[in-house]
Amino acid sequence: MIKENFIKLYEDSFRDNWDLPAVTDYSKGTGFTFGEVAEEIARIHIILDTCQVRHGDKIALVGKDCSRWCIAYMAVVTYGAIVVPILQDFNPNDIHHIINHSESTFLFVSDRIWDSLEEEKIGDIRGVFSLSDFRCLHQRDGESIQRLMKELDQRMEEKYPGGFTKEDIKYAEIDNEEVVLLNYTSGTTGFSKGVMLTGNNLAGNVTYARTLDVIFRGESMVCFLPLAHAYSCAFNFLVPMAFGAHVYFLGKAPSPKILLKAFEEIKPHLIISVPLILEKIYKKMILPQLSKRTMKLALNIPLLDSRIYAQIRKHLVDAMGGRFREVIIGGAAMNEEVTDFLHRIKFPFTIGYGMTECAPLISYDSNRDFIPGSCGQVLKGIMDVRIDSDDPLTKVGEIQVRGENVMKGYYKNREATDLAFTADGWLHTGDLGTIDQDKRIYIRGRCKTLILGPSGQNIYPEEIESKLNNLPFIMESLVIEKNNKLIGLVYPDYDAMDSTGISHEDLLVIMEQNCKELNKLQAHYERLSELQLYPTEFEKTPKKSIKRYLYSNY
Repeated sequence: MIKENFIKLYEDSFRDNWDLPAVTDYSKGTGFTFGEVAEEIARIHIILDTCQVRHGDKIALVGKDCSRWCIAYMAVVTYGAIVVPILQDFNPNDIHHIINHSESTFLFVSDRIWDSLEEEKIGDIRGVFSLSDFRCLHQRDGESIQRLMKELDQRMEEKYPGGFTKEDIKYAEIDNEEVVLLNYTSGTTGFSKGVMLTGNNLAGNVTYARTLDVIFRGESMVCFLPLAHAYSCAFNFLVPMAFGAHVYFLGKAPSPKILLKAFEEIKPHLIISVPLILEKIYKKMILPQLSKRTMKLALNIPLLDSRIYAQIRKHLVDAMGGRFREVIIGGAAMNEEVTDFLHRIKFPFTIGYGMTECAPLISYDSNRDFIPGSCGQVLKGIMDVRIDSDDPLTKVGEIQVRGENVMKGYYKNREATDLAFTADGWLHTGDLGTIDQDKRIYIRGRCKTLILGPSGQNIYPEEIESKLNNLPFIMESLVIEKNNKLIGLVYPDYDAMDSTGISHEDLLVIMEQNCKELNKLQAHYERLSELQLYPTEFEKTPKKSIKRYLYSNY
């Protein structure tokens, strides 16, 4: 078990970093120091205590990423209750279901989302608080929360007559083996399960991050991924808040233009991202330069190519603020061409691997040790990995893991919990891959997306899609099996077409040529019979993975 107590990490951090900035809403320019965060937590604790919230009660949290989202989360777990973060992208019916399934008794919510919910469908909720200012939006009949809110300043003065100080920070005694978080998955299979994560699971991620030397006290980060997702929550919030670092919440959709402006102003020391962000920057900023005839000629000249790559790297690093140590990519597989190019120019990035059920980290390599095609070494001393194959080094099999970060199970779902583990206690990841001698993981695809070829060959649609997405005028793609044939569904890059003056009427001819070019690179059993145009972008999870199950019967 991890030695450091999860709750104690933050009790110590709020005291040690009292005067430092903790969280800032970038678009508003407002924020809180660690001391102010601790004082807001104290106010919420008075509310929860007066309402007789019990140890282990569940409290739901759904809304736009912001400073108060973090304060609410931290107030719940340090009180001794269980926090239930819900992705704001879920539709109202899913939010109703998760609130009810988790048996949550209170709710912190964005005003906009509250307007879309129906009170009668979440009848067990005793009180609702706004994430804009913590005012009470709703109380169940018989509750006196709104009156309590009017008395809150007075109650704070009575409890802390000399004013709230760092010496007043004292949180619940919660054993690391206790569940502190119910995280409902948002996978590509269409089913959401409540992952029970303990203080030990979360402390395992946070204390491991301390050994990496990528973010330190007083440094800054920009958060642009959804906090309700395990990846962002761990490394854009829990880690920096434990280390005394300062997090800016973007508060807007992370387009390359908006992100690069924020990077330029904030100059973050560490960047946590999903592949889609770097892929877009590569496609918009770098690929047009590489496609110029003079550049192609220059890159074929020995010695000159290394100088050009160094210039591209400097331009990209400067555009992203200029002082970050590393960009950590997670949440999905990254395009192979983009990975190889960034590695070739020595851009400081790495790709990790994890899942909600591991809170989330399973493997990681420093950018200095990163090998393209891999997603890092399994966390030494914390996690272990095996491949369900008779030769894990060369034969693909399911990746299975165990260790400190692995969940306790799925809430109120014994059947799903039993299915998630092997008979000897290893967690099924559902991913296919191999490992090398150093226990570095190489992912090939998902068990559920694997397609069997005509003679039983394994076909990994994600690998074909990665190649497809690099072809001209393709924004994104999805490979499916239909009538024993492989079909590529393609959403075109209309912006690229418009900028080059290519008519939309030429799309079918272009895609026919793209299909021919792709098939030259494929084994015969992996070749696509055709590319079909898809009218809209594919629907995605918050970590930007396509919801494949929606298109299986297309």
